[in-house]
Amino acid sequence: MTLRTAEQRKELCADCPVARVADSLGDSCTILIIRDLMTGPKRFTELQESLRGISSRTLTNKLKGLEKDGLIQQRSKGGYALTKKGLALQGILDAMRAYGKKYL
Repeated sequence: MTLRTAEQRKELCADCPVARVADSLGDSCTILIIRDLMTGPKRFTELQESLRGISSRTLTNKLKGLEKDGLIQQRSKGGYALTKKGLALQGILDAMRAYGKKYL
């Protein structure tokens, strides 16, 4: 497997909206964080418990990436919540859930 630089990924994704979304969401952990936040704000520890086996460092990096992309925000009361941009992913998650139930 070849690792790509951020610049190479940007070039690959430039003309394809599907590729841009896939690059933004990145991996299953990122998608599961968004899934968990769809039901409402969560604290770091709640997310870590839900994502069994994820290290604190990895979760921190994933959350920082989601914040940078404008999909989540850190709340003043503590914890994390989806932004309007993050909430717009609901349809994608619903489609993934339906596909998983039907075919996997």
